[in-house]
Amino acid sequence: MNIKIRKGLPEDVPSVFELVKELALYEKAPEQVTNTPEMMLKDGFGPDPIFGLFVAEVDDKVVGISLYYFRYSTWKGKRLYLEDIVVTETMRGYGLGKKLFDATVEEAKATHCTGMMWQVLDWNKPAIDFYEKYGTRFDGEWINCHLDF
Repeated sequence: MNIKIRKGLPEDVPSVFELVKELALYEKAPEQVTNTPEMMLKDGFGPDPIFGLFVAEVDDKVVGISLYYFRYSTWKGKRLYLEDIVVTETMRGYGLGKKLFDATVEEAKATHCTGMMWQVLDWNKPAIDFYEKYGTRFDGEWINCHLDF
């Protein structure tokens, strides 16, 4: 198996979007995906990109992603926010998630972030177990808030 982790490219967007839909199905919310490949192209690869992307390729096929962006904390400064890390179901267990996560951690360090943050669903035991291996601090104190437009 030939595994490669690299920065995402515009031509990866169709495969990336398929992984986004697979994640939504796994999280029991496929109807909530309102994003489109066109929006991802503009938002990630247009003149003012607002997210970064790593892809995991196996034998030249995109089978995993790590999508992130930068945010600013008044208390901590520049932070990298890991929006999603997804590995297609058939490729789980081969270490691709770890490779994607490690690449994202290195990106946070290389871009002078003071840390990295993300969310995980409380029922997603495999993901929680994975993050615990990194010494992750889980914060049960904050409540997620959303406004949709």
